[in-house]
Amino acid sequence: MALRHAVLAALLDGEYSGYQLAKIFDIAVSNFWHAVPQQLYTELTRLESEGLITGRQIIQQGRPNKRVFTVTDAGIEELERFAQSPARPGIIREDLLVMVQAVDHTSSVAVIKQLEERAETALAKVALFERTLERLRGETDEETFLREGSPIGPYLTCLRGRRFEQENYECYRSTAQLLRERAAASAEEKGADAESATDSDAAADTDGPESP
Repeated sequence: MALRHAVLAALLDGEYSGYQLAKIFDIAVSNFWHAVPQQLYTELTRLESEGLITGRQIIQQGRPNKRVFTVTDAGIEELERFAQSPARPGIIREDLLVMVQAVDHTSSVAVIKQLEERAETALAKVALFERTLERLRGETDEETFLREGSPIGPYLTCLRGRRFEQENYECYRSTAQLLRERAAASAEEKGADAESATDSDAAADTDGPESP
């Protein structure tokens, strides 16, 4: 998938400016496609030049004018061609999991801290997806919306995002807790070993040969 398809799909829901599109990517699209605002602005210019989207300028009083974009019929046809193409599997590259992989041979303190921080971030994202899902379905309950509601596409991708972040939260939290408990047990064991060694040395001094 190219960025153009993610932009076209995001614009299907309405008429958006580049700024609004960046907000949509940050909230609802980031769980399956990441792009910084400058990339989006560049892609909007390219798509408009190719006739896949059309833009119009809105005059605003007291604020800078803005340009908003919608998908054209040619853009819909491009998405149709994309939908017929084979989907490539995603690639996962996660620094934190590399750190967990190596934790038997490194200090776990920093890794535990980052796991706990990532868990908090994931939980905040879960809440954000919850609010987005509530906004999308309005007064309709989820079961009814999944059966009859529209648009269903953005709702399904947000559901996936919520599940993904919920799993991240549970994984990071439980992993941090496990590593913390193992570190505490290891420290206790080392303390007990040191105390035992001290007692043995003291006993050896007491039981040593008497002077003639």
